[in-house]
Amino acid sequence: MSTTYYTPSHEWLRLDGDIATVGITAHAAEELGELVFVEAKDEGTELSQGDAAAVVESVKAASDIYAPVGGVLAGFNTRLSEEPTLIGADPEGEGWIFQLRISDSAQLESLLDSDAYKASL
Repeated sequence: MSTTYYTPSHEWLRLDGDIATVGITAHAAEELGELVFVEAKDEGTELSQGDAAAVVESVKAASDIYAPVGGVLAGFNTRLSEEPTLIGADPEGEGWIFQLRISDSAQLESLLDSDAYKASL
């Protein structure tokens, strides 16, 4: 079973080998409301921990989605181009936003586990 990590800025990360799948938490999706647009940086873009990797736009606001750890952008959930509302419908499943090939697994130690994330809300 894969471990899910969280950031204080409401991203989640699920690791499979050295590939991290990243999205926003149900709390963040609820705060944003209905999403109308999602875009990630280009595949192959090198990101440091905390860099903006994607942007989501709702009827309320636009928000950057940050890389929870450093790495190279390895993919984007192309379904979101046609169905940005998928994030609100299934934020921690089918509504994932991008994938990263992580460069330093030690950075995972700076992230929150589920209990710490819930306590931060």
